[in-house]
Amino acid sequence: MKTGIIILNYNDYENTSKMLNQIKDFSCLSKIIIVDNCSTDDSMEKLKEYENKKIILLQAEKNLGYAAGNNLGLKYLEKNTSCEIAIISNPDVLIEEGVLKELIHDIKTHENISFLGPKILENGTIFKGWKLPNFLSELLSNINFLGKYSHKLLKYKEEYYQEKLTKVDVVHGCFFLGRLKSFKKIKYFDSHTFLYYEENILAKKAKEKNLETYVDTTVSVTHALSKSVDKSFKKVKKYKILKNSQKYYIKNYMHVNFLGYGLIRLFYYISLFFCYLTFWI
Repeated sequence: MKTGIIILNYNDYENTSKMLNQIKDFSCLSKIIIVDNCSTDDSMEKLKEYENKKIILLQAEKNLGYAAGNNLGLKYLEKNTSCEIAIISNPDVLIEEGVLKELIHDIKTHENISFLGPKILENGTIFKGWKLPNFLSELLSNINFLGKYSHKLLKYKEEYYQEKLTKVDVVHGCFFLGRLKSFKKIKYFDSHTFLYYEENILAKKAKEKNLETYVDTTVSVTHALSKSVDKSFKKVKKYKILKNSQKYYIKNYMHVNFLGYGLIRLFYYISLFFCYLTFWI
């Protein structure tokens, strides 16, 4: 099974080039697809220096966001290569070739695995997948002083991870693997969100198609948390994008009734007020 990786770039040439230099000679990768999300800096010119038969550079006509940008790369892999496995990666991820080979081996040798993630090390926190959100967790996330508690509701207990390959609902979107046929079966990412909630939506669609998602608890990658998003969006704008994606997820994938949806939106506007308040103070 040949493997391709998709790296989404937006005004983040430095991190993208670092990752390219890190992975370009990995023998386990057949194709490296860089999708430039219509950067406003000189990313395209600089990234063209890396183009060859293995490294393909695509440019979107506008900033498509995470979901549609990655879909551009996925559909290119599906139509123009013989790859069967796709890796979705942020440009600010650090990975060793041995780790990548282990993850590819996992998915190749376990036909039941459609999507697979490693442990993600991020600012001192370890992510090993999480549960799909429910009404309570989404409601609490819009109540300022209870927002952090909502994340705890989605965590699996540590003792849950007993196996090397442990089944989870959702894996971190900064780096994970998937079978191209599985991406195609669920019609790829839902491009109606610009940023945030992509992993939850993908996981929800996968679950509805009985596609299984796992995390390999024995290997890890580091997410260095690039500031490219912060450079592009101010705090309040970022918060609005997050909550617009939440609204879309709740309305289209959770099928919450009118009363429940209205309650969540009420607390959203209250939390947005406090977001404006803290921004201006």
